[in-house]
Amino acid sequence: MERVLTPDEDTQTAPAAGDAAAPIRVSAVVIRNSDGEVLTVRKAGTDRFMLPGGKPEQGETPLQTAARECCEELDVQLWQEDLRRLGTFRAPAANEVGREVEGVVFVHDAVPAGADHTPSAEIEELRWVDMTAEEPPADLAPLLRDQIAPALQAEAAVV
Repeated sequence: MERVLTPDEDTQTAPAAGDAAAPIRVSAVVIRNSDGEVLTVRKAGTDRFMLPGGKPEQGETPLQTAARECCEELDVQLWQEDLRRLGTFRAPAANEVGREVEGVVFVHDAVPAGADHTPSAEIEELRWVDMTAEEPPADLAPLLRDQIAPALQAEAAVV
């Protein structure tokens, strides 16, 4: 189920340095192509695929973070009014052992121009994934595989 952010949490702040108990807060975006596949990214030096997105800059809202990160990682402009909130999810972090990640996830219902082209910033690889598959790829980040994919499947079942 979605955890609703309190007004204090709606503007993201980074946890204090060395606060290993605090979750890593991120924002991410589900971008689907015309076949319903979801765009995933793999950052340089990692082996897990995840949604485009990332950590907030000081004072950013989750929505602002999502739009900025997609611009940086995919070189595409997403308008905040075109992003629909899917929910807030928590799972073990893919790239930081012993930490949890808490992601505020948005859905962009149309493929932005250029989203399937060359990755930018720290992104090494892009891949479209069928999230309706019975068994998702094993190299998906836990947040995407265990939390977001089931939420997308549940949402599709309602429609």
